[in-house]
Amino acid sequence: MMRRLNYLSLILIAIFSISFMLPDRNIRIWLAGDSTLCEYPRSRYPLTGWGMPFADFFDSTVTVENKARGGRSTRTFISEGRWKEITDNLHAGDFVLIQFGHNDEVKEKTDRYTPVADYKTNLTRFINDTKKAQATPILITPVTRMRFDSLSNVPETHKEYSAAVREVAKLNHVGLIDLDSLSRQLLQRYGPERSKDLYMYLDSLQHPFYPSGQKDGTHFNEFGARRMAELVLSEIRRQHLPLESRITTKTAK
Repeated sequence: MMRRLNYLSLILIAIFSISFMLPDRNIRIWLAGDSTLCEYPRSRYPLTGWGMPFADFFDSTVTVENKARGGRSTRTFISEGRWKEITDNLHAGDFVLIQFGHNDEVKEKTDRYTPVADYKTNLTRFINDTKKAQATPILITPVTRMRFDSLSNVPETHKEYSAAVREVAKLNHVGLIDLDSLSRQLLQRYGPERSKDLYMYLDSLQHPFYPSGQKDGTHFNEFGARRMAELVLSEIRRQHLPLESRITTKTAK
């Protein structure tokens, strides 16, 4: 009898050990957002959305599906069927990272403007649809624009909309990455001149794709996109969000 119990114990120990050795199941991370996050063709290089380098930081169990598109607000992302494209393909265990605000807040662009109340409603829909698929939503505040005041301080450029994201995340008990605050802190450390190294600031004839130069304090070059991706990844680690174990490369601080 004792021998049989010992034998069963060994079997249970072996099964328990094997369960820890099994690899993580494959998942997908879906990115929903605007031009600061989306993918760009080589013909627009060095223009880079932060979702592009972000995808390189994960192990082989993760596929990043970047569905962000330039010029989209929460309203147009839904009306154009782009959100449905994500929900139709969501599986249990997937993650959806959601970052909007740049286009929602621009009242002059009536084709995409979304009042704060509707913005909150749309974010809540994104959360509920994601949870319904047994996937995990993570809200991200809109990344800052490069602006400095007369004292070389970085003002909030998305004040109402970032506050709305924080509120919706808290009410719905979902993960929040405050990229607005993190990116402003980064620019503050860099200062007005060095911060241009993150964005699409090019002198004339500096790059063959932009012979007339560029002065764009909203969109990132390759280096800037990587730094923003690193901020998101660092926050995933700091908060010990479930994606932490899938990250393969240490991020800069």
